[in-house]
Amino acid sequence: MGEDARGLLARAAQRLAAAGGASPRVDAELLLAHVLAVPRTRLLLLDGVTEGSADRFAGLIKRRAQGVPLQHLTGAAPFRHLELAVGPGVFIPRPETELIIELARGPLMQAEVVVDLGAGSGAIALAVANETSAGRVIAVERSEAAQSWLRRNAVSRAEAGDRPIDIVAGDIADPELLTELSGLTDVVLSNPPYVPAVLQNALSTEVAFDPTEAVFAGDDGLALMPALLQTGARLLRPGGFLAIEHDESHRDALLSLVTATGQWHEVADHPDLTGRPRFVTAVRR
Repeated sequence: MGEDARGLLARAAQRLAAAGGASPRVDAELLLAHVLAVPRTRLLLLDGVTEGSADRFAGLIKRRAQGVPLQHLTGAAPFRHLELAVGPGVFIPRPETELIIELARGPLMQAEVVVDLGAGSGAIALAVANETSAGRVIAVERSEAAQSWLRRNAVSRAEAGDRPIDIVAGDIADPELLTELSGLTDVVLSNPPYVPAVLQNALSTEVAFDPTEAVFAGDDGLALMPALLQTGARLLRPGGFLAIEHDESHRDALLSLVTATGQWHEVADHPDLTGRPRFVTAVRR
């Protein structure tokens, strides 16, 4: 009959709580559901957990208690209506980034060409392809390691019936990036590296598992923003829409950077669901 799932979950949650986990019970349930390949809602309906499955679960709980991200243990991360494959070498998409799709909803519904700069796992680009009728969606990513996850996710979503996206290996700061789309792009979206390097020692253990180049951008976190704004302005047609995620400390500085270029109007900052300033949007003059 095997070991009782309730007992396994209770002990696992206690261990994760003792290690400082923010959501010990939820993490325990998600890991057990992953091991057993069943929906989380069915865990307490099980007759029992075999010894082999219990051992595998215990191993995952040990690694989670050591700070390994839940998404690395399950190999997947949710993003809006999608489940994306993730692991070492690619930034794990965060729930707060999902709001960028809502901020761009109106322009996206009329867009023919959409570019995601610094696509990582493909979360933003693939969500756009999944939820809108944009004619062409391009995901730009520099890191070869991240590109492998991006391509895997793109294939998976295309097989699921979503419109295929285009993947471009390139650097946001490259003045030759997508020159064929200069002045022809309708929407540019980006969740670039933006965490101030001075905060590195103050962040959670899990951040250490994300690629450093996907997280940090100079001492103030703004190192990539001028190049991102320049590339966005070059790609977008007049009236094209830009949305950028940023650190909560960047509101005033980034608004000033955007305004100072003279290339944008309707510049605005937007909070995330917790009220923290997190996104800047602007329209190309």
